[in-house]
This record gives sequence, C-alpha cells and structure tokens, in this order.
Amino acid sequence: MTLTCISVLLLASFRPVEYQDNQGSPRKLKTIVLDPGHGGHDSGAVGRQSKEKDIALQVALKLGKKIEREFPGIKVIYTRTTDVYPKLYERPALANKHHADLFISIHCNSGGASSRRVKNSRGKYVTQRVLNTSAKGTETLVLGFSRTGDQDVAIRENASILMEDNYKENYGGFDPKDPSTYIVFSLMKRKFREQSIRLASYMQDQFQNSSRTDRGVKEQSLAVLATAGMPAVLTEIGFISNPDEERFMMSSAGQESIVTDLFNAINTYRKSIEK
Repeated sequence: MTLTCISVLLLASFRPVEYQDNQGSPRKLKTIVLDPGHGGHDSGAVGRQSKEKDIALQVALKLGKKIEREFPGIKVIYTRTTDVYPKLYERPALANKHHADLFISIHCNSGGASSRRVKNSRGKYVTQRVLNTSAKGTETLVLGFSRTGDQDVAIRENASILMEDNYKENYGGFDPKDPSTYIVFSLMKRKFREQSIRLASYMQDQFQNSSRTDRGVKEQSLAVLATAGMPAVLTEIGFISNPDEERFMMSSAGQESIVTDLFNAINTYRKSIEK
C-alpha cells in the first residue's frame, strides 16, 4: 500500500469532530480557547528546576485573566485549569464545541540531548546523555506539512499521544514516532491557514520587540491543531532546557513579559479582523 493510501485511511479513521462553518476570519472575537500544553502524568519538557506543564498553565491562566480584564466582551475557555491531562483530540474538540474564534496552545521548547562517550570514575567508557542548553528563543507553529527533517518539534509534542489509553483508536493508527505518517496532516482542513499564520506572525513580532530570539513561524504536523475549526497556533514561549530562559519563564517578570507579548499579538489580530 502506498503512503498516500495509508494517509487517506488514517484521515478517514481520525476521530471526527464538528467544524465551525465560518467563512474566513470572524468579524469580531467573542471566544478564545487557551490550551496549556501537557498536564497531569504528561510533564512535557523538563528543565533543571521546572516542568513545561506547570509553566504553560501559569502563563495561560495569567493570559486569560488579562484578556478578560481588558476585553470583558471576550469569553476565555481553558482546556485545563489544574494539573490534569486532557487528551490531545479533546482540546480542539472543546474549541469546536464552543465555536471559538481562536485556539492558542502554550508550550515550552527543549533543545533535546545528545550522546557522548566519556570515561567514568573507574576509567571505563560509558554513554552519557548531555542536555543541549544553548538553544534559545521563541517560535510559533501552525498546522502544515513540514519536511521529514524538520519535524523534531512535532514528533516531541505529538508523543503525548502515546500516554493516552486507546490512542490507536482515537488517532486512527497514527504513530507519532513515525515521520512517514505525518503526511496525514497535509490532508487536514487548511481553511484557517492564512489567519493562523497571521496570528503566529504577530506573536513572533511581539516576542522580537521584547528582545527575545525570533525562531520564526513554522508549519508543523501537530495533532493538537489538526482538527481545530478556527485559526489555531501552538506557541513555544522559550527553551526550558536553557537555564537562562528557564529562569525567565519561571519568574514573575518573565511571565508578565510573555503574557503581555501574547496579549498584544491577540489585540493586533483583533484589530486586523475588525477593520
């Protein structure tokens, strides 16, 4: 069976959700769904002092409060407000259920680790995994079909699927560890691609204005965005594997800066569609 045939079968068996029937951007933002990445048994990326799931939740809750305070007419819905793990397909499904106008998933990045051979205290060579602490900056992802060599972030974020019960049934046999199956996402709904890229670009502009390293807007094959029936982004607010960025994301001042950047980006997007 060809890869295309396999992808079509996967798409047909992917857990169905109802999409919004909006044509293009909404005229006015009414509902925003904030999705703090990971949660519960899924810690996400882990730094020296913190876990991705905790920082993502703290930032999402602060962002939601700021949106509600500044724009009382906009309703904010969270995929989680405590340390629990909603399944990946349940997160965009919640946004679809409430006819949300935006879906924003908040995450921390990781530089990963490399292996090297070193001598231990007894003079024997052993394999040691070394954390990459130099990677830094922010990037914002939208749903798209990336090249196999560019799927590191997607594979890491989608790995949460493996922690779910009945994940083969819920995701139609999709294997988050197999790059060859990622072509399925190129067949998913692309109706809101332009608006998603616009919002993602505004986010990266704001991060750059705050002197954060800009890693750009990227298209990735992400399960958490695949079935969202509205503009949807996943923003990586910094590298938890980088000690300096980890401290920044843990601090009150750092989180305030991140929240302000995300809020300003949302506000710029709001103004662009309400012209």
